[in-house]
Amino acid sequence: MADFHQEPQITTLHALYEAFDKENYLSNLERKLEDHARHTHMSLLLPSLYSEMGNAGVLDRIIERIAEVRYLKSVVVALGGAPEEAQFRAAQAYFGQLASPEREVRIIWIDGPRIQDLLAQIAEREIPTGERGKGQSVWVTLGYLFARDQASVIALHDCDIVTYSRTMLARLIEPVANPNNDFQFCKGYYARISPTERSMKGRVTRLFVTPFVDTLSCIMCQQGLPELQRFFDYHRSFKYPLAGEFCFTSDLARGLNIAYDWGLEVATLSQVYDQLTRRQVAQIDLAPNYEHKHQELSPNDTNKGLHRMVVDIAKFYLTYMRSHGVPLDDSYVDMLLHTYYQNALKYVRKYSYDSDVNDLHYDLYEEESAASHFRGFLWDAWMQSKGPQEAKLIPSWNRVAYTFPQIYERLLEAVEADNAQP
Repeated sequence: MADFHQEPQITTLHALYEAFDKENYLSNLERKLEDHARHTHMSLLLPSLYSEMGNAGVLDRIIERIAEVRYLKSVVVALGGAPEEAQFRAAQAYFGQLASPEREVRIIWIDGPRIQDLLAQIAEREIPTGERGKGQSVWVTLGYLFARDQASVIALHDCDIVTYSRTMLARLIEPVANPNNDFQFCKGYYARISPTERSMKGRVTRLFVTPFVDTLSCIMCQQGLPELQRFFDYHRSFKYPLAGEFCFTSDLARGLNIAYDWGLEVATLSQVYDQLTRRQVAQIDLAPNYEHKHQELSPNDTNKGLHRMVVDIAKFYLTYMRSHGVPLDDSYVDMLLHTYYQNALKYVRKYSYDSDVNDLHYDLYEEESAASHFRGFLWDAWMQSKGPQEAKLIPSWNRVAYTFPQIYERLLEAVEADNAQP
């Protein structure tokens, strides 16, 4: 059963329902959402690679569960990795299972010629559109939702969740959709335990982001930088900052810059920090456990796996510090990475105690080795971020629409033309 500890800066919504009748809880929760849906248009955004359609037993289950709910007015799929029209049509038929008289489904063909032409038109106006990947796909799809101007609440989650359930989806959406709440942004969190290996996962969160942000907060305090300390304390308040599941209002989303690399999640938290008061932000326990695909460490390749993930996240934080007046240089970053590493080793011990009392397998050497690699990855991030580098952010749709007033109309036309039956 979950605890009921609250963080100072944001509201934490716990899974206290697990102590009672879970089926009855889900029934009541979905009934509340159906009531909210009479006045609030809720949309689900699914970033999906074409290859995930072949992930037997995972995406199929997700589609089956979503099809059972009645409160979603629309589902919009950000389809990546599908350069051929035959692949797009296959995805259109596959995700079309979600359509009903009450629910519309649209596939955004990111690799299609119409969307690519629009991206080129935006770039001609000197507006960066990023690089192909999840961040860009989410950004384009948000633009389509804004062009429709119907959804007031937008939820987003990945398509590789092995442990997906209707409860997870409903809990993700309810805090923002509930008109009695002040929340405009809600971030999901959960445990990451492999049921087959009986071990902790989520290494980048556990062994890099948490101890690194913790370290930065302490250093900002020591150096008399209270605003930066509050910023890092805010990030530290999130139990799973790298979770890909969150829900927000469309009003908020229109003004967010979107990262197009592995810094997407932490950059989104930072954008929310700049635009909302803390009482408008929540995190919610979505599930007793969460299982999806795992990335390799890739210690020798900065473009793959956890190596690239850590580098992109670290680059975001380092760039943020420099843009807020911290004069980083080699010696300063050298101090950061060594201080981080000593802090990470303390967390390794804490995780070992937690694993031991829960009868989980825990390889102390492997965990310490991962932290050591992450220390090196942090230096890689610094070497890549030197000079006049900026965070890899695509401008908000408010910014794009200001410069390119016809964009919504053209984006709507492109998506509807793609989705028309051949």
